[in-house]
Amino acid sequence: MDKLNNVNISEVQKLIPPKQLKELYPASEDLAEFVHTTRREISRILAGEDDRLLAIVGPCSIHDTAAAMEYAEKLNLLRKKYADKLYIVMRVYFEKPRTTIGWRGLIVDPHLDGSYQIGDGLKEARSLLLKINSIGLAAASEMLDPIVAQYLADLISWAAIGARTTESQTHREMTSGLSMPVGFKNGTDGSIQTAVDGIKSSRYSHSFIGIDQSGDTCIFTTKGNRDSHLILRGGRRGPNYYEESIEEAERIMKTADLKPALIVDCSHSNSGKKSVRQERVLRDIVDQRLRGKASIRGFMLESNLFEGCQKIPENLSDLKYGVSITDECIGWKETEQLLAAVAEKLE
Repeated sequence: MDKLNNVNISEVQKLIPPKQLKELYPASEDLAEFVHTTRREISRILAGEDDRLLAIVGPCSIHDTAAAMEYAEKLNLLRKKYADKLYIVMRVYFEKPRTTIGWRGLIVDPHLDGSYQIGDGLKEARSLLLKINSIGLAAASEMLDPIVAQYLADLISWAAIGARTTESQTHREMTSGLSMPVGFKNGTDGSIQTAVDGIKSSRYSHSFIGIDQSGDTCIFTTKGNRDSHLILRGGRRGPNYYEESIEEAERIMKTADLKPALIVDCSHSNSGKKSVRQERVLRDIVDQRLRGKASIRGFMLESNLFEGCQKIPENLSDLKYGVSITDECIGWKETEQLLAAVAEKLE
């Protein structure tokens, strides 16, 4: 009996290497060019070279790929309609960090039953990203597991580092090597400085251990990510989207020799996790932008086909279609109304 290794490991399964998954679900040259173009356009918005607002809109998390694709088709129509004022990207989140325990996302538990068929989850996630990008809609996601990034990052145009991992050295190093713009959320305690430290760190070169496309363990040396930026999502002390909070974020970024570029998350602690309050956050930051707060480069909005949220039922046939199984979301009707109101204000 081995008393030293894998004492608390009950099972080990081989996982398909990233290269093989990409061969099963390949990105065409046209699709690769599309992702490259959307990343550049988002980069220009964050740099203030394009005055459109970046709008990252979509479900809190993806658990049903059919519902996600229906949502994508609807959102794509709005993307085209408001393209002169808003740059709409779909929120496509597959991984969910947890304060304690809970469902951890489509990749980890795609069948919603605790079977943890991660290989199936990676296939479903990549397949969905290919479909969303193919209709001309860019995808945004949270980068949580550094190994998962090797399977999916080539299909993601904008990424986030979450509030629970913004202080993580591993995620700062990973961001320094990612090829798309990445936003750091302020910490769960509301600390903006923590996120700004992450941004600054991610802009420098790092060396770390990871796997390559063949699944081999390698040492990666990065160049640094010049498109890392700040996301304000509120904290334990309450919202941080008010003008005073925006000015404080600008001050902290300037002190760190960073040009202020802010995305405001209308959900989470900025709305007290009440989906209906996202509207007041969004209207407030658009007003601020119109009053000259150019550092506000965009917003995040949690939205689904239908409003509210639900727990995962014991009988999965009782699951309501198009309703979040994580945080509350606004429904599609309100999403249409809100984006129309924002576009009209910006006219």
